Amino acid sequence: MNELRTIIVTGTSSGIGAHCARALKTEGWRVFATARRPEDITALEADGLEAFYLDYREPDSIARLVEDVLARTGGRLDALFNNGGYSQPGAVEDISVAALREQFEANFFGWHDLTTRIVPVMRAQGHGRIVHCSSIMGLAPFKYRGPYAASKHAVEGLMLCMRSELLGSGIHVSLIEPGPIKSKIATNALTWFLKNVDHENSVHKAAYQEQLDRLNAGGSVSRMKPGPEAVHAVLRHALLSSKPRPHYVVTLPAKMGAAMRRFLPAAMFYRILATRS
Repeated sequence: MNELRTIIVTGTSSGIGAHCARALKTEGWRVFATARRPEDITALEADGLEAFYLDYREPDSIARLVEDVLARTGGRLDALFNNGGYSQPGAVEDISVAALREQFEANFFGWHDLTTRIVPVMRAQGHGRIVHCSSIMGLAPFKYRGPYAASKHAVEGLMLCMRSELLGSGIHVSLIEPGPIKSKIATNALTWFLKNVDHENSVHKAAYQEQLDRLNAGGSVSRMKPGPEAVHAVLRHALLSSKPRPHYVVTLPAKMGAAMRRFLPAAMFYRILATRS
């Protein structure tokens, strides 16, 4: 009898991770899902997922996750979907080094730690899929999103190098670059903004207030903002295709941004991005 395909999906408490973990289980995968809050882990287990604590900022939790998963699978793993993390908003000049370091611990260094613990397993078995949920901001940075955009640029650079280094190993690396997706990322980002940005005393106070008012009014509603199923669709391709792509740009705004980056003069491209917030 064939064994189920196995995958670790991180950041499954809500949004993209929550949807993809459950959808992959429905499609026959054995899913190892991660979250930080005990109530989220309980909810995942109630839906039949094997759930574990993970905080990318805690190396010990990464080591325990890998050890526990491999103990359950007999030392094999077919796929890893790095998805967890958060967005730290704020103008670059308002972001402390400490806040920037924490953003990178969650969105970059933790991803690297988990990935490099899994690669030897995949090398030994001769195959594997590693997929990273990056962002269109890894290709087209918007103002007031500097820390998040920087972390995604870093993921893009590091993991594309790894992709080249793994050619011929049977291990494939892909990056998903979503644009606006229905999720809790903006709501969660507010917590980090209030924690780390002195917005009342910033030269950007008026711009911050405009964004806060928009968020308090329910945020932007757009037909161009699909649900996480849009990411799941390309994730399936990255996991199952014989020729997975290096990049999967998701949502119309993201595709427009990628196209403008490719075809417009740089000065014009960045001037257009500067009008967005």
